[in-house]
Amino acid sequence: MNQEIIRPKVGVGVFICRDGKILLGKKQPGTNGEGTWCPPGGHLEWQETWEECVVRETLEEAGVDIENIQFMTAINTPHGYSDQHYITILMRADWKSGEAELLEPHVFAEWRWFDWDALPEPLYLFAQSFVETGINPLEFGTLKG
Repeated sequence: MNQEIIRPKVGVGVFICRDGKILLGKKQPGTNGEGTWCPPGGHLEWQETWEECVVRETLEEAGVDIENIQFMTAINTPHGYSDQHYITILMRADWKSGEAELLEPHVFAEWRWFDWDALPEPLYLFAQSFVETGINPLEFGTLKG
């Protein structure tokens, strides 16, 4: 009996803070969560740290460089889009340089900076679950002294 074992996938997302705002991208039609807003992120690659993952994904998706990366929490979404199950590790970081641009236009329609108390709707599933935790990445603290 050789049955495939189905396991959750691991995603990593990052709330990037700049001048009191958070960077979110609007998902394109035809993508998981189409029409929703989400922070940069993606799949954790083999032997990649969470920090390496969010640095890579942020540069690949939006061309933005980040610093002061910190773990905030993990979100379990067993009934995600397309019957997927993800464990999403959520980080926060400070913007370092670069202006958000559409480097993956097949995934994102636009990037914008939002006030935490005026986030757009609808939010991507893990982002909505994160907001419901009550954690504010702008108030989370940074590694700066």
